[in-house]
Amino acid sequence: MGRPRPGQPGRRSTLIGVPIDCVGAPRPGDAPFGTELAPAALRQAGLARAIGADDAGDLPVRLVGRARDAETGVVGWPSVRLVTSAVRARVGDLVAAGDLPFLAGGCCTLLPGALAGARDALAPASPAATGPVAAGPAPIGLAYLDGHLDLYDGHTSPTGEPADMPISVVTGHGPAAWSADVGAPVADPARLALLGPRDRGEAVAGGSVMPENAGLEAELSPAALRARGLAEAGRAAARQLSGGAGRYWVHLDVDVLDEHIFPATDYLMPGGLTLDELHDLIGPLLAGPGLAGVSLGCYNPDKDPARSGAATLVSLLGAVLG
Repeated sequence: MGRPRPGQPGRRSTLIGVPIDCVGAPRPGDAPFGTELAPAALRQAGLARAIGADDAGDLPVRLVGRARDAETGVVGWPSVRLVTSAVRARVGDLVAAGDLPFLAGGCCTLLPGALAGARDALAPASPAATGPVAAGPAPIGLAYLDGHLDLYDGHTSPTGEPADMPISVVTGHGPAAWSADVGAPVADPARLALLGPRDRGEAVAGGSVMPENAGLEAELSPAALRARGLAEAGRAAARQLSGGAGRYWVHLDVDVLDEHIFPATDYLMPGGLTLDELHDLIGPLLAGPGLAGVSLGCYNPDKDPARSGAATLVSLLGAVLG
């Protein structure tokens, strides 16, 4: 169990590592690589202390297999299902106990399980967190800070990598089996904010569902965020997501940052946020009383031999959480 967070008496925080990587997913027995290494690198850089959390270690999970499942179109589908179930159960237990989970990934494949686990804990009438639940009113919102929309499904994704799909899965537009496993829609579309995507043209060309066709009301590119003001955009998103005293999850994919600012990730893109802009945007979201949990994805230590990227992330998160 985590300890109370500074400035928020009674809020406990627990760090959980989710060492997964779906980019060229490994075979069983392969050495850890890529974003699988992120939880350990972030620990070594002092993440738990910086964010005021107890470190509960890593979940015993791994994405494995390079074959694309014929039915779902997802690479490594059996292991994706296992990861989703394990993350869901752990997050559900923590949120039900009044804790604030911080998941250090790993890739964005962790998100559907995390959001479903938080939803399970916040909706006591739902069945146990280890199995599918019937779709219904979803008492949780989501702030998704990412350079990508991640609304592909198993057929439109150019790679079949599950990290292409978390938003389609949690809104019920993803591979049917995965969406069914988490009882999608997991989040209320009116309380789901896509902050920082800049791949819209590519997604349209690839046949991805678009946010407006998925019932999502908030999609703000870096240019739109700057026009509004990063801090004001963060405050507005926090108000939207916590409307009616609701709870919400915050997911940060490091590729929301510009490729020149943070190159230690697998899908580099220009035009992203600066570190100061990310600080101003995410600060109000992480300070909100409705915050139910946080996840971090897509930091690749293999591309950060000096671990300066880990130090940068720990400094940023410590400034807004610790």
